[in-house]
Amino acid sequence: MSSGGELQIVTFGLGAEVFAVPVSLVREILDYRETFRLPNGPDYLLGLTDMRGQGVTTVDLRLRLGLPASAPTPSTRILVVDVPIGDRVLMLGLVVDRVLEVCSVATDQLEAAPDIGVHWPSDYIGGVFRRAEGFVVLVEMGRIFSPDEAGVLDRPAAAA
Repeated sequence: MSSGGELQIVTFGLGAEVFAVPVSLVREILDYRETFRLPNGPDYLLGLTDMRGQGVTTVDLRLRLGLPASAPTPSTRILVVDVPIGDRVLMLGLVVDRVLEVCSVATDQLEAAPDIGVHWPSDYIGGVFRRAEGFVVLVEMGRIFSPDEAGVLDRPAAAA
């Protein structure tokens, strides 16, 4: 990223942690609703959410990132995002605990993902920046799902 620029982001919470995705990838923010369940998928695949007549494959981002499951609350939202994977873009609904804000961060404030010296699935971290409340992790959406997983996630929406 070039120094001196700004990145528009949407911040959201999963438990006590705060994450962010570029605003350019966010299509919509929906109130949480139960999904149409799909059998035999990975544990984080919740099912399909109706978005104005279109079936959106919906995943529990907490489970996908290795966090414990949590019951939905009135603050729970579905972040509908475009996930660039390989040569295609997959539209996914990500269930998050709460959406915090749309804001901007100076690109020169982004730090690389910390090396903590142990095996930890941190490939999805595009960078980390500090806020008064603590750290915010910028999620690299294209790295959360492998191409094989993307194929599994793309099929339910196609079948809807």
